[in-house]
Amino acid sequence: MTNPTATSFGFPRTRVAETASWLILVRPKQPTFGSLVLICKEEAEAFSKLSPAAFADLKTATDGIERMLGEVVAYEKINYLMLMMVDKDVHFHVIPRYAGTREHDGQVFHDAGWPAVPALGSTVDLDLDAAERLARTLAQAWSAA
Repeated sequence: MTNPTATSFGFPRTRVAETASWLILVRPKQPTFGSLVLICKEEAEAFSKLSPAAFADLKTATDGIERMLGEVVAYEKINYLMLMMVDKDVHFHVIPRYAGTREHDGQVFHDAGWPAVPALGSTVDLDLDAAERLARTLAQAWSAA
């Protein structure tokens, strides 16, 4: 069963990968190239309510994310933001950070907040087709390891 947070971020079309406890999706509003949403599959609205298995599996998910984004985005830093103000299910916004620009699928992505906090209001807004194409690119890098 998919939770409402995953659906609001375009699942299943934006799916990059998943682990036993976590979904990795493209974030359609991209403050930086390769921005993701890491969503727990468990029914939990508080981080402390996750099972020990979900906490352990978070290591698998973050290892895969950082390897994949390192390859595709060549980020310099990475931010994991747990905001949960609109979408209540436990999830992180994963924002790769970099100086300069990145290009993909005919679009240019700036990190408008570099080197300070992410500029979440300054985004490249991908339609669902473009988000799906980016998800496929990232999925290929995920499975290459």
